[in-house]
Amino acid sequence: MLTKLPNILTLSRIGAIPLLIVTFYLREPVGNWLGLAILAFAGITDFFDGYFARAWQQQSFFGKFLDPIADKLLVSALLLMLVAFDRVPGIAVLPAVVILCRELLVSGLREFLAEIRVGVPVSRLAQWKTTLQMLMLGFLLVGPAGPDFGPLSTTDIGVIGLWIAAILTLITGYDYLRAGIRHVEKLDNPDPAAETYGGEAQTGEGEAPIDNDRARQ
Repeated sequence: MLTKLPNILTLSRIGAIPLLIVTFYLREPVGNWLGLAILAFAGITDFFDGYFARAWQQQSFFGKFLDPIADKLLVSALLLMLVAFDRVPGIAVLPAVVILCRELLVSGLREFLAEIRVGVPVSRLAQWKTTLQMLMLGFLLVGPAGPDFGPLSTTDIGVIGLWIAAILTLITGYDYLRAGIRHVEKLDNPDPAAETYGGEAQTGEGEAPIDNDRARQ
């Protein structure tokens, strides 16, 4: 399992986190651009782990479990370091807090739903949100060492992207929360007709309850 290339690529994304943290302690502009290079490597692995898993038919539950965790660890660690080193100026800390809170919410929701054997797939919008976050983090990593783009500095572009990512984060977080609440309501208010058929339980001991919404897709 751990020797499959898609999983190795995902694990390498987690391994890149301490290297990124080290770049914050290097002098400018070397540390800024080296951090961008490491982040770019992480972004490439994020694309190719899924690509190779599909192309080589090596998709696994371990990979589906590990991939979003790697993304959340990378984004959360970078946001904390950027704030600590004043690369996220002023009120732009607010969207950073929103993104971090959303990651905690979704992680807790996934952990709860996993206990009742209900999966929450990553939506297309959430994937676009993650891509935007990576780009935004790249601009903020380079920060003052980067060039100006007309009236906007590299940091300005990163901050604008941070606000947009926060908005997408709220939308996708609400979608996940709504789906989770729907499953919780089903557990609190079970339908006897759906649980039994002819006096016998439809699902055996230890089996997951049927998710009718997903079954119709």
